[in-house]
Amino acid sequence: MATSAATGSLPSYLVPPSASRRRRAHRIRASTTSVEGAMDVVSEAELREKGFMGMRKTKLVCTVGPACLDALPALARGGMGVARVNLCHGGRDWHRAAMTEVRRLNEEEGFCVSLMVDTEGSQLLVADHGGAASVKAEDFSEWLFTSKKTDKAHPFTMHVNFDKFSEGILVGDELVVDGGMSTFEVTEKIGNDLRCKCTDPGLLLPRAKLSFWRDRKLIERNFGLPTLSAKDWADIEFGITEGVDCIALSFVKDANDIKDLKTYLSRRSLEHIKIFAKIESLEALKNLKEIIEASDGVMVARGDLGVQVPLEQIPAIQEAIVELCRNLNKPVIVASQLLESMVEYPTPTRAEVADVSEAVRQYADAIMLSAESAVGAFPEKALSVLRAASERMESWSREENMQRFLPQHQLAISLPDRISEQICTSAVEMANNLAVDAIFVYTKHGHMASLLSRNRPNPPIFAFTDNASSRKSMNLYWGVIPLQLPLSNSIDDNFNNTIRLMKSKGSVKPGDSVLIVADSDLNQPCGATSVYQSIQVRLVD
Repeated sequence: MATSAATGSLPSYLVPPSASRRRRAHRIRASTTSVEGAMDVVSEAELREKGFMGMRKTKLVCTVGPACLDALPALARGGMGVARVNLCHGGRDWHRAAMTEVRRLNEEEGFCVSLMVDTEGSQLLVADHGGAASVKAEDFSEWLFTSKKTDKAHPFTMHVNFDKFSEGILVGDELVVDGGMSTFEVTEKIGNDLRCKCTDPGLLLPRAKLSFWRDRKLIERNFGLPTLSAKDWADIEFGITEGVDCIALSFVKDANDIKDLKTYLSRRSLEHIKIFAKIESLEALKNLKEIIEASDGVMVARGDLGVQVPLEQIPAIQEAIVELCRNLNKPVIVASQLLESMVEYPTPTRAEVADVSEAVRQYADAIMLSAESAVGAFPEKALSVLRAASERMESWSREENMQRFLPQHQLAISLPDRISEQICTSAVEMANNLAVDAIFVYTKHGHMASLLSRNRPNPPIFAFTDNASSRKSMNLYWGVIPLQLPLSNSIDDNFNNTIRLMKSKGSVKPGDSVLIVADSDLNQPCGATSVYQSIQVRLVD
């Protein structure tokens, strides 16, 4: 796909894709939902085993890699709600095989796992030593960092992916690898290359990320590269063809990066694909609110963020992003190094469990495994730890009624939107005060479900929609169990149909109390200008 590297302009998307590619994408979208009307098998099992209040609210994302391709069925059973395919690694055949397996699990085994692809982005200053494994940089050893291309590894040499990587760098500056895995001092500039002395020994991994510091401050440089490279556009086309549900956009600089991709998708009538902005740079932090407002969701990529931000600032930044996302009603994923030790060991450190629990305590919508599931030795165990830790912290938060401390931030401006917002806020307050067993919401596009989720209610939210794409997008909303089935304009008909369905599965029993919220786009007469929404509380007969 053609794109302008100089201006970062969009590709020539006005040229329609081939008919065969359109047909393939349509077939995939049409076939990625499990049996209509059925609850996904994981939620159904949770409900039977633990009851309404025991259902897990925090969503789990797993990065799919060589270590877990065969384990995908077990990960789906273990609670994986989103399978993330990182397009930085692996080839098309492998990516396609992973996505095909996820779709098979949804179609044949009753799961509801969304597909996310992660773009590589214009990653500046990525260095490689040329080997497959890590290399140890010893104290006081001298290394050459060069942009010269080579087909083989050379001792004490790191090959950087960008010709101008040393521009503006001075002798005496500090070169930090992967946020502190090892540190070097620049001792000599040789043309565009740098000779450096190791001052803090450590491991040099393949595709290590570099940052330069002077007087304990990051040296910021803008090379004018587009956020989306030509490879990224090709990867996005691949993801569209494979029927992905969301795209995680790497190294977002400002809101325009999100808007450009949304424009591209809109012109292709692909608005159902959600865009998640990865916050992983100082530049993104400076434009944080605008980026969140423009996106459909956010990923806090703490690993790459730690390359550009002092480590001690990461916890406060994470909490601020999670709170801002909730205020702006955008789902947020906390990612990177949650259980890093489980890449090699079957048991996490206690500090890692505390880190997971803290993200859950902050009411993040989702938490994510990266290397732990992609290349780790114990992907299933890592997911079980993530699940157990999140369930325990959710139980504690509910027992302590922590939800009452969440600040209420008015988001809507127009009267209809303000009414929707107030109805959902009031519905959650009623649900908590009345201790109902569940909240049912009937929604076309998932907006009312997101507003309910934003208030983090104690009971689970069952969101019924007749739109397959809406069901998948709600997979990342905290506390929401999305189901797809035909809906009518009658609240009574919808409620009776859903109760009949859930009774047949043994999911509800007489005496259960349900708070019902109906979305205006389901029961508003055609051409009406007023907003009609309602809250009801009903007992199951």
